[in-house]
Amino acid sequence: MKILELKTLRGPNYWSVRRSKLIQMKLDLEELEQKPTSRIPGFRERLEALMPTLIAHRCSEGVRGGFFNRVEEGTWMGHVIEHMALEIQTLAGMETGFGRTRNAGEGDGIYYVVFSYLEAEAGRYAAEACVRIAQALIDNVDYDLETDIQKLREIREETRLGPSTGSIVDEAAKRDIPFIRLNRHSLVQLGYGVHQKRIQATVASTTSNIAVELAGDKEETKNILGNAEVPVPKGVIIRSEEDLQDAVDKVGYPLVLKPVDGNHGKGATTDIQSYEVAVKAFADAQKYSRSVIVEKFITGFDFRVLVINYKFVCAALRTPASVVGDGKRTIQQLIDEVNKDPRRGYGHEKVLTQIKVDGFTHKMLNDKGYTLDTVPPVDELVLLKPTANLSTGGTATDVTEEVHPANVFIAERIARIIGLDICGIDIMAPDLRSPITENGGAVLEVNAAPGFRMHIEPTVGLPRNVAEPVVDMLFPKGTDGRIPIIAITGTNGKTTTTRITAHIVRTAGKKVGYTTSDGIYIQNQLMMSGDTTGPVSAQFVLKDPSVEFAILECARGGILRGGLGFRHCNVAIVTNVAADHLGLGGINNVEQMARVKQVVPETVCESGYAILNADDDRVYKMGADLDCKIGLFSMDENNPRIKKHCEAGGKAAVCENGYITIVKGNWKVRVMPVKDIPITYGGKAKHNIANVLPAVLATYLFKDISIEDIRQALQTFIPSSSQTPGRLNFFQLKKCTYLVDFAHNPHGLQLLCDFIEQLDYPQKIGVITGTGDRRDEDIKELGIIAAKHFDEIIIRRDRNLRGRSEDEIFGLIKQGIESVDGSTPVQIISDEETALLYAYENSKEGALVTVMCDSVTGTIDKIKSLKSREEDQKKTSTLSLIP
Repeated sequence: MKILELKTLRGPNYWSVRRSKLIQMKLDLEELEQKPTSRIPGFRERLEALMPTLIAHRCSEGVRGGFFNRVEEGTWMGHVIEHMALEIQTLAGMETGFGRTRNAGEGDGIYYVVFSYLEAEAGRYAAEACVRIAQALIDNVDYDLETDIQKLREIREETRLGPSTGSIVDEAAKRDIPFIRLNRHSLVQLGYGVHQKRIQATVASTTSNIAVELAGDKEETKNILGNAEVPVPKGVIIRSEEDLQDAVDKVGYPLVLKPVDGNHGKGATTDIQSYEVAVKAFADAQKYSRSVIVEKFITGFDFRVLVINYKFVCAALRTPASVVGDGKRTIQQLIDEVNKDPRRGYGHEKVLTQIKVDGFTHKMLNDKGYTLDTVPPVDELVLLKPTANLSTGGTATDVTEEVHPANVFIAERIARIIGLDICGIDIMAPDLRSPITENGGAVLEVNAAPGFRMHIEPTVGLPRNVAEPVVDMLFPKGTDGRIPIIAITGTNGKTTTTRITAHIVRTAGKKVGYTTSDGIYIQNQLMMSGDTTGPVSAQFVLKDPSVEFAILECARGGILRGGLGFRHCNVAIVTNVAADHLGLGGINNVEQMARVKQVVPETVCESGYAILNADDDRVYKMGADLDCKIGLFSMDENNPRIKKHCEAGGKAAVCENGYITIVKGNWKVRVMPVKDIPITYGGKAKHNIANVLPAVLATYLFKDISIEDIRQALQTFIPSSSQTPGRLNFFQLKKCTYLVDFAHNPHGLQLLCDFIEQLDYPQKIGVITGTGDRRDEDIKELGIIAAKHFDEIIIRRDRNLRGRSEDEIFGLIKQGIESVDGSTPVQIISDEETALLYAYENSKEGALVTVMCDSVTGTIDKIKSLKSREEDQKKTSTLSLIP
């Protein structure tokens, strides 16, 4: 048993549009294909002993214990690993439950094992760990499951968003505001394009940098607040031990020493009662900052008040990690007992964090003359941390309802004084029920990026949805941070349709970002070249803060490798579905390929449109499974599907009486004559008419794009190597004309040849190639089509053989040619440049040389080089005639 491939799907995908976070493992069971679980003695018993919680898995039986019943009856190991991978994540605090195991269609024993995850790295670890676990169970050897569970916990804590950032992201997601995590830490983009906002922990893109800097300087904050008559502790700043005695004399015991720019209690020592302790505290503080604050230790309780968008939101009483003596057990034993509380867990997995003994703990105990082996008296409270952070084992009690109006006023005023729109204020006071100006309380600190965990998961009291006012501030009601997205998929025509659509939107005055198989463009500027039709490229556009409108080409490969780069779009176009890339990625027939393409229209929002090709049975059929509105397009206005759709009040785009026409119910809106649209070459390029139709309908659906915008765009979309690289690019040389096209599959080549048939040239030469990762019949079909349309054929080598030898590819293409006409002249020339030169030198005057290109830029550059050489020869010939 071995893992052949492991993929992390992060967006809507072939397996599920709704459950976008999936691990897809290709697993070869090898000899275990002949050994279902019922044939492995003791397997069920060992599995149940190791992971008894699998009893909750109902599996297909739909009852508790259903999965164990399946194991008893006999199921395959891939299915077992799927369930174990889900359960081991749940045991590590990442509850998840979607899984599928399906035959990969690549021979006996090869399966796709698919299961959901919360954190990608944890999901991948679970996949590999569960293969090991299954093997150990098969071999009847002991396995340390707890080690894997702990490792998963550690991965979870290292990779997931913290509780504060996570709560904001979750709240945004509830409102259907999209988000993109921008790094491995807490930097997150909410919204897309020009409407995006960013958060990092609980600092937002709206937060003043000056305010953050000011809050980070504790002494300056105290001075400003003191000058504004806010009660703050008396204190001074020192930088050397020589100044410590004067500071102690000035402030007086009890003291607090802390670094000027420290946080989370690092380097702080509280309730200092002697000079000796003060000296040690000064040294501890200087580990974090050269400057140290010496201030009066205010007695009372530690409160955190949260102000968001300058409005009071909530307050919490914080208690440091501690134990209470019983006169019998040691401090270590008391800590162990506290950690047994089921509410305490590793890191942030539960409401409370387990108390961990560290240097701060030893220091606090040492200051009292205690060690971990000390048995404290009955009811003595022993503090174990200097601060009340939940992350170090502290507890929090919600006291929002107790806060006096005067204290609310003070908190909101402090936020305004510092300028922090998300502000955590630390107050030490006997309580907050009375004004701190009267009960001796004081403001200790003002915090940028305050933690939310104590408020959203208090130990005692009412949880507060503190993320809600943050999202309200960033996205006022009625806004969702989105920009319009048109997603385009299909077998052929995607890139041209994308470019036409983007050109229309740009003509309407929008700042457009779009992805194609040629590259990523922002406002028609090429940002990145190459095949950029996957999820990473889509998010490149959606992350760009200048983009107002996104047009995203979505190809098969990206969907299968990682899913889509977005969860919802406004409009989806499916151009067609044909036999291409079959036998790759578990997609072995055209029906499965159609299912891959259908992922894109399934992401259309309920009020949006899926625009489907009514001339393609498989594409048209997709409409029955969609929850959004449907728009159709067809080359035939009399297509019965179009008529039925429009009679029911639907919208469609058709080619009728030589016009591109939009049909709405019984009404027709003629956009313009086909012959006046340059990309159609006077109507001869039928496939480009088919590409124009969905682009016109998709853009017409947006109220701020007019028919006049669409007409102007179609008139100015000129086919060329710059506007439409690799799509019907003509290069006129003196001797012959080259036509370069990206046709790379039988369906695309047939469309190209249908166009060529309408052109009048004395000779038509085809320079063709095949891709090694296609099926034999697909490669042969290229030869068959070429033989029917070209007078002479030159077979060249593709840039990437993809698993086959060039002789094998050449042989298959030649078989296809000879099955049609054995007399067709065929030349085999591996090198593309040599093949292009051969075609030039051996063509008739005025011939058309059609080139199937795989590297668009490379092929075009070679032809331009030929043209330059021809012009140089002409100049040389002219000069030789001058006397």
